[in-house]
Amino acid sequence: MNDVLLAMLSNYGLKEVIGPDSNPEILEMFKAIGYGWVNDDETAWCSASLNYFCLKTGYERSNKLDARSWLKLPLHILKPSLGDIVVLWRENPNSWKGHVGLFISQNANYTYILGGNQENMIGINPFLNTRILGYRRSKKIN
Repeated sequence: MNDVLLAMLSNYGLKEVIGPDSNPEILEMFKAIGYGWVNDDETAWCSASLNYFCLKTGYERSNKLDARSWLKLPLHILKPSLGDIVVLWRENPNSWKGHVGLFISQNANYTYILGGNQENMIGINPFLNTRILGYRRSKKIN
């Protein structure tokens, strides 16, 4: 998973475009993973970015735009390592909404995650540990 982590880190700071235009690099992520119909960077893109970087580096992916789809990956992790996938709930634990990114570090209260669509960019942000639904590890497929 470190290949995925490094690929995403190489795009650190990639941002949405404010206003009616969209960042063509974010739109290219959607297109590359089979969602070319997405025509704006206002569409939630955390899962799209992770799918894109997994595709680019040859790792198993969810193939879906919803963050919780990553919970279907078969390799469940109890104690995450650098670059493992972290899936969080958004709004409430029973909602279909979520967020996904890559594990960086953790303390008693927060997990630091590298991901897309974090404050409208690729960045590292803290998330409350109580929001974590699970950890997964993607396997190299080619």
